Amino acid sequence: MTGTVLIAGASGLIGTAAAIEFSERGWRVIALSRRPPELLEGRAVEHVPLDLTDRDACARAAAGFGEVTHLVYAAVHELPGLIAGWSAPEQIETNDRMLRNLMAPLVARGNLRHVSLLQGTKAYGAPFRRMRVPARESQPRVEHPNFYWVQQDYLAELAPRHGFSYTIFRPQLVVGPNHGVVMNLLPVLGVYAAIRETLGQPLAFPGGPEWVWEAADVRLVAAALRWAAEHPALPSGEIFNLTNGEVFSFRDMWPAIAEVFEMEVGPDEPLSLAEYIPAHEAVWRLAILRHGLREIPLNALLGESHFYADMCLAHGATEAPPPVYVSTVKIRKAGFDLCWNTEESFVHWLRDLQQRRILPRSWREVQKATMERVHWVFNESEQRRCNLD
Repeated sequence: MTGTVLIAGASGLIGTAAAIEFSERGWRVIALSRRPPELLEGRAVEHVPLDLTDRDACARAAAGFGEVTHLVYAAVHELPGLIAGWSAPEQIETNDRMLRNLMAPLVARGNLRHVSLLQGTKAYGAPFRRMRVPARESQPRVEHPNFYWVQQDYLAELAPRHGFSYTIFRPQLVVGPNHGVVMNLLPVLGVYAAIRETLGQPLAFPGGPEWVWEAADVRLVAAALRWAAEHPALPSGEIFNLTNGEVFSFRDMWPAIAEVFEMEVGPDEPLSLAEYIPAHEAVWRLAILRHGLREIPLNALLGESHFYADMCLAHGATEAPPPVYVSTVKIRKAGFDLCWNTEESFVHWLRDLQQRRILPRSWREVQKATMERVHWVFNESEQRRCNLD
């Protein structure tokens, strides 16, 4: 089963991965975002620039969405500083309005069959209160200020009236290749590593107490979104937690991260990445020059993810925060059984960012590449001289 899928928030972490997943599986993909998604260049994806806060612009754009059968709604509005804004009325209202601005003209076209909506562990109260362990989709709603509930209630009211179904996914700590987004740790960790390497310092673990996590590779999330779209018999309104299928500790992951950059792991140095990285912007600029990286402004590289990194690494905590574990039994019993090695996921996407010259390779690799270039230029010059002789 295929159709035409509209992906809102296509320049974000999940939106980009979903566009790639659906397009590679034969779907027609229309991608919505304010800026062109870099990672979708050259792919069979139609990009429509759109600001979802503009109701009139959404109404005009929807005139071209008559063939849309499925919607993946991965758009999100976050406030500066990220975490402090999660319960802010402005953030809740804006996210509610964005979904309504798109859905109202879209359902009027009459062809919509399914919507996938993204949430997260804030649905279970994190980080505002201790979660039940494990958090299950069947547990009562944890009432607190959150745009998840207004969006979910809106879909629940709209779906039966307009004949479409919807599925809600709750992935945990998603990692992938995007930079400049609100919640992707990998560019933050890479910039931190580059600053330390440039200063001649080991890769000290900056976090607080040991805190065990779960994560979801963005490819796994994208596959789950397509799975839901291709299973029309799935009951409307189902909610699914989503993780790689294992737990991990950032402290235990740290040697693998250091190995990507060929750095030594030094003694712990608890610090705030949200403060440390901007304070060392000049050092990062030097790293760009040393490694021949792309000239991306620091704020455009980090997005709001450095604030997210502080939370995930338990910065400032004197003891481990409450566990944040979700059960994924429900989605596996429903038929989606993909899993992922979390350490391999982190390493894969860090190397992807290196290959795209967003993060640096090790300094030894740069020196080797430079010497190879010097030898090539020398040999080329010698060959030309011999030909002239």
